[in-house]
Parts: sequence; structure tokens; C-alpha cells
Amino acid sequence: MAWLALTTLTVISWALGTEHMLGGGSHVPASLIIFVVATFKVRLVGLYFMELNHAPLALRAIFEGYCVALLGVLIGMYLLA
Repeated sequence: MAWLALTTLTVISWALGTEHMLGGGSHVPASLIIFVVATFKVRLVGLYFMELNHAPLALRAIFEGYCVALLGVLIGMYLLA
């Protein structure tokens, strides 16, 4: 299921990246959605392929915090650039 989700999310990201019709021709909404999808994909890989879903709570909390911080930094850098 995780592989199927990753594949589907990759196709969605690709479609958003090639068709910037979201937001009236502006690429900002599509770019922000791609950042969210990419971060969610990182989370899926960490949880299911690196088996962090079975890791001790502290390690999983650090990873989840990393994902949230990563998304915040990506969006912040993009909007401030």
C-alpha cells in the first residue's frame, strides 16, 4: 500500500509540476502543494520502508518533528525568496 501511495503521489506531483493551471496561472499554489506531497512521501518512506512506525516513541517523535520542520522550512524559504 505504501508503494502504491508513493507512486500515486509521484504522478500527482508530476502533473502539478507540468500543468500550472492551479491558482489562475500562478505557480505558487502548485509549488506549495508539491512541497506538501514531497514531505508526505518522505514521511511514508520513513515510516514504512525504514520501519519507524515500529520504532520507540521518542525516535518516531523526532522523525515526525523533522517532517513538520522540513515542510515549514521549505514553505518559508519558497515564500520569502
